[in-house]
Amino acid sequence: MIDAVRQALRSVVAVTVTPFGPGGRIDEPAFAAAVGRLVRGGVTALTPNGNTGEFYALGDDEIARAVALTREAAPDAVLVAGVGHDTGRAVRLARDAARLGCEGVMVHQPVHPYQSEEGWTAYHREVAEAVPDRGVVCYVRSPAVTAAAVGELVRACPNVVGIKYAVPDPVGFAALAAEVEGPVWVCGLAEAWAPFFWAGGAEGFTSGLAVIAPRLSLELLDLLRSGDRAKALELWRRLKPIEDMRARNGGEHNVSVIKEALAQLGVCDRAVRPPISELPERGREEVAAILRTLAADL
Repeated sequence: MIDAVRQALRSVVAVTVTPFGPGGRIDEPAFAAAVGRLVRGGVTALTPNGNTGEFYALGDDEIARAVALTREAAPDAVLVAGVGHDTGRAVRLARDAARLGCEGVMVHQPVHPYQSEEGWTAYHREVAEAVPDRGVVCYVRSPAVTAAAVGELVRACPNVVGIKYAVPDPVGFAALAAEVEGPVWVCGLAEAWAPFFWAGGAEGFTSGLAVIAPRLSLELLDLLRSGDRAKALELWRRLKPIEDMRARNGGEHNVSVIKEALAQLGVCDRAVRPPISELPERGREEVAAILRTLAADL
C-alpha cells in the first residue's frame, strides 16, 4: 500500500467535495456522483476530507462516512484520506481511514497558533507510527517547516512518502525538495502553480478543479511530464480564471466556486457549511461564464 501511495502522488490527486442536502446532512447519492465523475474522467488518486471537502466543518462520523462513500464509488482508486486536528484525533482518524480501506492518509497542517520544529516532527511522527503499513503525506502550508524537520521525520518513519507543499514559493519549494531525498514532492497549490513547481522537483499536483474538469487536469499533467512548456502554459492560461476566482480574498470562496460549478453541471447542490458561504449572484454568473469556456472538455 505504501508503494501504491508513492506512485499515486506522481499524478493528479483530486480532492473530493462533500455535498450537502436537506437539513445540512451529507448527500450520499450526490457524493457518489461527484466521485464517479472523477473516476470516469480518468483520475486514479483521491483525497476525501481535504480542504475542498470541508474537513474542518465535518464531525468524526461524517469524516468516516466520507471515506466509506469514496471507497464505494471508487473501488480501484488510491485513497489518501485527510486527517488532522489534535494529535489524538489525528491518530484516531488515521486508524479509521486504514480500517475503511485507504491506502494512505494526508496529515493536515497542524492547527495551532504556536509550533516548533521539534513539535511539528513529533506530531506527524505519532500519526505515521499509528498506521505503519499505510503511506503518509504531510500537508505543508507554512514556510516555517524546515528541511531539517522533514528530513528527521522521513528518516524516522519510512512510510512518510510524500510532501504536499502548499506555500506559494517555488524557490523555497525547490530548495526543500533538493535537500530532502526520499519523499515524492507534490505541488499542493493545484493547477495554478503546478507548472512553476514542476521545474523545482514536483512530480504531481493536487486538484480541486479536477472535480469539475478531470480531463483538463490530466492533460496538464501529461504536458508537464512531456516537457511541453508552451502547451502546458497555454492550458494553464485557460484554467487560470477559475483558479484565480478561488484564490481571491484569501480563498474565502475556494470551495464555493467548485460547488457552484458542480451545481450548474447538475452534479450536486451548491450548499457549503459555515464558516464559508455560498457565492453571491455575481459570482454565480462568473462561474457560468468560465464553464462556457471549458464546455467542450466537460
